[in-house]
Amino acid sequence: MANPSIEELHDPNKFEQIAELGHPQIKDFVLEQLAKGGALVTTYMGYQIIMLLLGIWFIIRAILLAFNHSASPFIMTALALVFSFTLLILIHELLHGLALKITGAPKVHYGAYFQKFIFYAEADRHVLNKKQFAFVALTPLIVVQVLTLVGILIFWYSPVFYFSITVMAAHSFFCAGDIGLLTIFLRDSEVYTYDVREEKKSYYFKKR
Repeated sequence: MANPSIEELHDPNKFEQIAELGHPQIKDFVLEQLAKGGALVTTYMGYQIIMLLLGIWFIIRAILLAFNHSASPFIMTALALVFSFTLLILIHELLHGLALKITGAPKVHYGAYFQKFIFYAEADRHVLNKKQFAFVALTPLIVVQVLTLVGILIFWYSPVFYFSITVMAAHSFFCAGDIGLLTIFLRDSEVYTYDVREEKKSYYFKKR
């Protein structure tokens, strides 16, 4: 079944607008959604705590090993941090873009608000339903975490292990925005969204 058109979403007899998000304000909006809680948020926060503790543990371990004349783990950790805050951000957004294309978006645009450390992929006026948005939101989290887990298992006894575990820990924090936006779709049975590139806004509707 096809998604409703934008015109249909704006029919007050069929749909109710539940949110209007200006992209420059996305951080505040996400924090509001996360603060409302729910099973997904609780699970994600638990996962974040695990990743944070693992990241701290292995960074400290890499530093201690460096003082004991084994610099390779520390070098790999440092490289992982540089990678995570440069190329991994690009990869994360490209994965969102690929997922959008799979849902049928004719064109994907990318943007950033560097001062706020906000990066995004959007498909102008492309309507997404709950399943499609979940697919787009979770694709980077699943793909990167699975690949880093494979790296951890393959390089368990190698310094490259430190690269994989650090990237896994760092990337989990990049997904907070995706989780926060996804929670909007879990509060009602039928929710839709679309972006308007010219307005730099996203709109969310639920079926009446």
